[in-house]
Amino acid sequence: MVLKLIPATTAKSGTTILWDGVPCSVRSNDISKTGKHGHAKCRMEVVGIFDGKKRVGVVPGSEKLEVPLVEKNKAQVLSVSESTANVMDLESFETIEIPFQDELKNKINAEDRIEYWNVEGHKAIMKVL
Repeated sequence: MVLKLIPATTAKSGTTILWDGVPCSVRSNDISKTGKHGHAKCRMEVVGIFDGKKRVGVVPGSEKLEVPLVEKNKAQVLSVSESTANVMDLESFETIEIPFQDELKNKINAEDRIEYWNVEGHKAIMKVL
């Protein structure tokens, strides 16, 4: 579910947007001046929240960017496998299988409390509490 739409010229560093359907965080937004007959252009550099990939692109300044709703939830780890963890949400008490990044591989243990993000149906463990 998209929270709101913002013009490309107002996307500041740190803003979360959907870039080609992938939730990303804006790293930089260079706005060119308007020409005699042209419009402002935005050269944006964004980094994927879950995959860490850097993406660069140019969009018109008047283009509307989608800002997704980022749900930050807390959970308790039940078990850990190679790249996923089976966790229990501390509010709804449902158990779900959530992937995590390689940096957290040695930090996550059973019975730890973690914070996971849910962005447009994509879930990932972000940090150990």
